[in-house]
Amino acid sequence: MNIIKFKSLFFTISGALIIGSILSIIFWGFKPSIDFVGGSVWELNLPSKPENSAIESVFSQNNINTPTITTNDTDYLIQFPDISLDQKQLLVDGIKDIDPNFEELKFEATGAVLGKELRNKTIVAIILSCLAILLFIASRFHDFYFGLAAILALIHDCVILIGSFSVLGHFFGAEFNSLFITALLTTLSLSVYDTVVIFDRIRELKLKNIKLDWNYLGNQAIVESLTRSINTSATTLFTLIALVVLGGSTTRWFATALSVGIACGTYSSIGIAIPLVLIFKNHPRKK
Repeated sequence: MNIIKFKSLFFTISGALIIGSILSIIFWGFKPSIDFVGGSVWELNLPSKPENSAIESVFSQNNINTPTITTNDTDYLIQFPDISLDQKQLLVDGIKDIDPNFEELKFEATGAVLGKELRNKTIVAIILSCLAILLFIASRFHDFYFGLAAILALIHDCVILIGSFSVLGHFFGAEFNSLFITALLTTLSLSVYDTVVIFDRIRELKLKNIKLDWNYLGNQAIVESLTRSINTSATTLFTLIALVVLGGSTTRWFATALSVGIACGTYSSIGIAIPLVLIFKNHPRKK
């Protein structure tokens, strides 16, 4: 089975996905949560199960911006801008009129400054992670090309995952929050793990016969690692898809982000990282 011969197809698919992701980010942007822009989260239990419009009317009557409301049976997750203690008391009185048996489960407020700090730290964390991975793989395999290919595959995964959430936010209201950042960083580690396994197999084959062609080495390493990669990713995806379908609203988008990231990471290890290594290794010979 010659998988490397499809590298042009892999690059074409990835190029289309990356361009689509970038265009989505430019034109649609994101739907940031209060983790990044600041605001309040109010979680209530309302046994009477009122309509969202009834809750929204309480906010409008008190001159507070219309909230974002997520429901799960009798639990209501309400997100809105920062408010004072007096304003919150007015909201409590209004909710009591709707449902006297309501119960406050949680109330949290995040300032805009903290949200900006979280955003900056996220960017720094991603950059430092990529640099550490580049240095580790380059030193581990004694070849800078392996580290460079792994980082380019990581960037590929990050752009597509971020772009997918831009699309999901535009059409389905998916929020760009701290859980998404967790999924993004987890994707980096899982993607590198798959890539390193295939890289290690290339090195083992090369040590057995140093005269073997790089294209043969890359393809053979993929073929020998393909079953393990697919099985590992599939078993994880089954669990995540169950969370997407059956899980609550607080974990649904987190599981979705992980599902996209794992699928993309498995693909990039085979279709992006290895072909890039082969291009880098073959280029000096052609020259």
